Amino acid sequence: MLTSLLLLVPVVAAGLAFLRRKDSVRILLVAAAAHGALTAAAWIVRPAGLDELGRLFLSVISTLFLATAWYAPGYLRGSQPDARTMSESAFSGSALLFLASMTLVTISRHFGLVWVAIEATTLASAPLIYYHRDARSLEATWKYLILCSVGIALALLGTFCLNVAAYVPGQTADRLTVDTLVARAASLNPVWLKAAALLLLVGYGTKMGLAPMHTWLPDAHSEAPSLVSALLSGALLNCAFLGILRLQQVVVAAGLSSVTAPWFLALGFASVALAGIFILRQADFKRLLAYSSVEHMGLLAIGVGLGGAGIYAGLFHVVNHALVKAALFLLAGNLLTAYRSKQVRDVRGALRIAPRTARLWMLGLFAISGVPPFGVFLSKFLLLRAAVQAGHLRLAVLLAGLLALIFAAMSARALPMVFGMPPDGMAPAAERRSATGPSLLLLGGALILGLWMPAPLGALLAGAARTLGGAP
Repeated sequence: MLTSLLLLVPVVAAGLAFLRRKDSVRILLVAAAAHGALTAAAWIVRPAGLDELGRLFLSVISTLFLATAWYAPGYLRGSQPDARTMSESAFSGSALLFLASMTLVTISRHFGLVWVAIEATTLASAPLIYYHRDARSLEATWKYLILCSVGIALALLGTFCLNVAAYVPGQTADRLTVDTLVARAASLNPVWLKAAALLLLVGYGTKMGLAPMHTWLPDAHSEAPSLVSALLSGALLNCAFLGILRLQQVVVAAGLSSVTAPWFLALGFASVALAGIFILRQADFKRLLAYSSVEHMGLLAIGVGLGGAGIYAGLFHVVNHALVKAALFLLAGNLLTAYRSKQVRDVRGALRIAPRTARLWMLGLFAISGVPPFGVFLSKFLLLRAAVQAGHLRLAVLLAGLLALIFAAMSARALPMVFGMPPDGMAPAAERRSATGPSLLLLGGALILGLWMPAPLGALLAGAARTLGGAP
């Protein structure tokens, strides 16, 4: 019943938002609060169909959606440049369908349904990327649709391979549920299972933003409204990662994790290295954050590739990255509204123009770069420690060097936006509480996780890690 409500609430609310145009933003906020309450209830009731992995990712998605829904009314009414932009009704309805599709990813236990749900996230989020309805957003939307569709097609082929791997002559029962495949892992055809693992990793890895399949991500994150960018980076990418983790559960049960580990490590390091190169000379601060997302998706892949404690570190990093990156994209929306430019060189003196935003922006940059005492520092440290414990000392040193390079590049590009004198004639901007409040709470959550691990979250992370053969 609870899992059904988690899906029905945003679907019904989306229909109401499309019909009741004047109240659509209010419906968005109420539905986000209701979804958050249902997600909180799932921590207490623990419905049978929602395992630790699903509950972890559902909690991240619901938290970020509630934060962006709080941010949405002021942003939508204060930053629309002309009549071409999407109406509030269409935006709210599409956002709620996006929430429903992401929720379906987290509660699905059947690989066919997981595929359908991840494809639905693409279709529901595409109109949001095209919010501004100009040439650049149209190009970004088509790029997103085409590249992610190619990835989804590969994932579908991987699902077919998984079905063949589980085929038993004369058996008509459904073979593609996670529980069934894990229980029968020892009898799966290893050749077809390896093919399924590779295709699903590349297919869903495209949607996740792993290099070199990441090319849609900077354009989509840059051209979408900032609150949509927050959801894309903090929630959508994690949905694709969850699809990969579902198959990894089967791979671990089949004893083939040593086969897939090099694939995860190669894609992870490629993503971190490529992100560092592009961040060095990035002139658009929203694209800067987008390439930072590529880096952090690479860290998640590295965690899976390391196995053991790396799994726990990667899942913990899912939470930390989502909180901080969503906060940064919302703050980027404030800067874009104040300066009417996404170019780093055009944003100067933010401490004088939007002081609350500027202070939170600095904190967010330090947090996402792994500066203590934020949670991102702790999850990165756990990841490096896991690499050393697994005997990958050289890889740990290389990763530490890449992270140091990215920290220096992020600081060099984004910190000058805060200091100095603002452009001539520019007056201080009015900062609404709804414009900075969500980011303050998200960054506060990341700070708490760097200092103290709540027992329920620690137990959830440990349980989710165990399903993947990992441990704290």
